[in-house]
Amino acid sequence: MKKALVCGAGGFIGGHLVKKLKAEGYWVRGVDIKEHEFCESAADEFIVLDLRKEEDCEKALALTEGNFDDVYQLAADMGGMGFIHTAECEIMRNSALVNINMCHHAANAGVGRYFFSSSACVYRDMTKDEPELAEEDAYPAMPDNEYGWEKLYAERMAMTYARHSNMKARIARFQNCYGPEGTWTGGREKAPAAMCRKIAAIEDGGTIEVWGDGTAMRAYTLVEDMVDGIYTLMQSDCEEPLNIGRREYVSVDELVQVVAEVAGKTVNIKHIDGPVGVKARNFENNKIHDLGWESKYSLKEGIARTYPWVKAQLEAQQAAE
Repeated sequence: MKKALVCGAGGFIGGHLVKKLKAEGYWVRGVDIKEHEFCESAADEFIVLDLRKEEDCEKALALTEGNFDDVYQLAADMGGMGFIHTAECEIMRNSALVNINMCHHAANAGVGRYFFSSSACVYRDMTKDEPELAEEDAYPAMPDNEYGWEKLYAERMAMTYARHSNMKARIARFQNCYGPEGTWTGGREKAPAAMCRKIAAIEDGGTIEVWGDGTAMRAYTLVEDMVDGIYTLMQSDCEEPLNIGRREYVSVDELVQVVAEVAGKTVNIKHIDGPVGVKARNFENNKIHDLGWESKYSLKEGIARTYPWVKAQLEAQQAAE
């Protein structure tokens, strides 16, 4: 039985990835600085560790016999645009420490394959009418935020360790990911979860607030699609970073309307000042498609899976207050 270590298993994508790996027949150890907030971990073993500390990275990688076949490094200090905009120092320091330590100790421990979760934030700001960017267009580098700069550095580190050890690196640049069992309130939530929460909280015909003018363009990938893409990449021979995401671009206001349609409500939008991020990010997915992966779920289908879960969380919170 192959053995996999999932770092960040107490988080959104990491929690779903553990389930995917278990379904594929792996023995899985999950580690995180906290347990999963919304569900019990499916891992065979879950250990609370702080991967900013070298000794905890060594504990995460330690096995009684042999080494981990695969390490999936998704642990990071991150959140939605509000968090990325206000917590730049925490993002740069905490995520860099985790990535420096895990990459170094995984290579030294004789790990076979090392997956690093990067981000579309490594790309520059764009306009919605620009041609899609290929992976190599991340250079010359000009990420829009510090989160993107840290991710780009961590990519280079993973590839460098792969060149100088027997460890193979696999790097995915994630598009915006959403779905059930993810952060939905508190400031770290992504836009789809925030819109689901806001719309669930109002009556039909009510008004929600949206940062900016509503024209910023994004594409969103359901978490089930994302973990399938991660697994596809990890089994491949691709040694360069590649994009994983769905080609379905919508504005923020269009995202609101998709959520409203799923909720069966008419929603009015009040635009207010707030962090928006880039105007658009359009990037190619040809390389992951060439490996046999395609997104299965449209935005509306994904929101139809996500909205009821967020609504249930909100109702449970309100009932407890």
